[in-house]
Amino acid sequence: MYLHLGDEVMAKNRQIIGVFDLDTSTVTRATRDFLAEAQKKGMVVNIGENLPKSFVLCEENGSYKVYISPLAASTLRRRAQNSRSFE
Repeated sequence: MYLHLGDEVMAKNRQIIGVFDLDTSTVTRATRDFLAEAQKKGMVVNIGENLPKSFVLCEENGSYKVYISPLAASTLRRRAQNSRSFE
């Protein structure tokens, strides 16, 4: 199954490592450093032009992608749980 991350971006559920709220997770320096390093390496994909609310870490073919989403982490988690119930 797929999870809609915002706009027209989808990710396979099995590729998703984690869904994180930007407000609470970027409080720690480790997360801020991780996101900065991911940006430098070109791993970050910004979805849409709206205010980002969450980020989703995915593994795709041995490499990682960080999707910055305008959707709330709680919304994405709920969608992921609902799609898993259909599998």
